[in-house]
Amino acid sequence: MTPMQEQLVALGAVFEAAALVDRIARTGQVSNASLACMLASLLVRESKPVVEIYGGDDINLRDGYRALASALERDTNSLQREPLRYALAMIGLERQLDKRGDMLQVIGSRLDQIQQQVDHFGLTHENVVASFDGLYQDTISTFRQRIQVQGDMRHLQQSDNAAKIRALLFAGIRSARLWRQLGGHRWQLVFSRRKMLDALYPMLRPE
Repeated sequence: MTPMQEQLVALGAVFEAAALVDRIARTGQVSNASLACMLASLLVRESKPVVEIYGGDDINLRDGYRALASALERDTNSLQREPLRYALAMIGLERQLDKRGDMLQVIGSRLDQIQQQVDHFGLTHENVVASFDGLYQDTISTFRQRIQVQGDMRHLQQSDNAAKIRALLFAGIRSARLWRQLGGHRWQLVFSRRKMLDALYPMLRPE
């Protein structure tokens, strides 16, 4: 993979998290495979090839790639506005988190505990999702900047959906961190759109 493709996998994962949040908010539904892919990325602590962080295959990032492509194309007909808003907010929150070494330490130790839960219950068990949700609320939710999720209140008011949404926002922020570590930068979304699209189009998969 080229450095640009590696960046696009990580950025695609930010948009995947955003697209899944939007889907839960609007429909109350999310596939277990997509949820598991994003949650598993939170528990990868060692250095690995970027695709390995998302399960060794980027098939579960397909919706994220599409949402990213629609953002880069700037076509008002296909633009996924809410996922774009969530993705940009996650990138902004990651920048704030990066300045908080104390918080990163708390996150690291709590993720070790969550890994033990995963070994016992499985990745998408409600207890595990609740632990990711609790960690998000104890850390990133304390920042002044909040991500306001829009959708159907019937779905948003269900506690298990709210927990999945926060867990996915957490995973998206982790992917934003990875994107930046791989050399990604917000200015690319403005000044390198064509270069990014040229690299992204071959990564898009049909249904």
